[in-house]
Amino acid sequence: MNTETAYWLFIPLLFVIAFLYSSVGHGGASGYLALMTFFSFAPETMRQTALLLNVFVSLTAFIQYYRSGYFKWSLFWPFALASFPAAFIGGLITVDAGLYKKILAVLLLFSVVKLLEVKIQTKEFNIKQNIFIALLIGAVIGLFSGMIGIGGGIILSPLILLLHWADMKKTAAVSALFIFVNSLAGLAGLFTKGFEYKNEMTLMIIIAFAGGIVGSYFGAKKFDNVFLNKLLAVVLIIASIKLIIT
Repeated sequence: MNTETAYWLFIPLLFVIAFLYSSVGHGGASGYLALMTFFSFAPETMRQTALLLNVFVSLTAFIQYYRSGYFKWSLFWPFALASFPAAFIGGLITVDAGLYKKILAVLLLFSVVKLLEVKIQTKEFNIKQNIFIALLIGAVIGLFSGMIGIGGGIILSPLILLLHWADMKKTAAVSALFIFVNSLAGLAGLFTKGFEYKNEMTLMIIIAFAGGIVGSYFGAKKFDNVFLNKLLAVVLIIASIKLIIT
């Protein structure tokens, strides 16, 4: 595949990933990273690009879910309080390229769990949140988010559901803002080391932002993404295997 052909294949796939992820309240970093892996982007370029796209897409997702009345501040703040400084520190850490791929592969599998929607046995989603556990979860996710270049929602969402602290819609709203905050913190850490903005990022931002607007609207208001989420999960499994064996 020549460079021009690869470019025109990459752009529509970027839009689709932004659309799918924003529809479930995510910024899409794990999807962008998987896509950039397939197109052989350099690891140092992948992290900063994924975080930058995450900022725009997660913000659109949060606005749509917030306007629909699903955001719960009391659920959000403990995660964010611990995550923001940890994500900044993570952005300062340089990870070995081989280790980077292995960690990313594991995190992509978390995304698969979320997209396949882990079946919760009980219908009770009003269990009181444990603040200490929430702070610990936020700190760990934030550190990895800054290191790897993701917003952390792919890890946070299934944890909230498994702990029965919120239902799907409230989880999506909290995850979207959590991803936005973490992505900003991770970018701040990268800027202290010298963030290199490349010209091609402008078009990528526009395409991802457009996908995020459309996807978040359908996700919050209209759309059932069960089949599409499962299809995307298959793609992420393939990407994860590719990262592990290469």
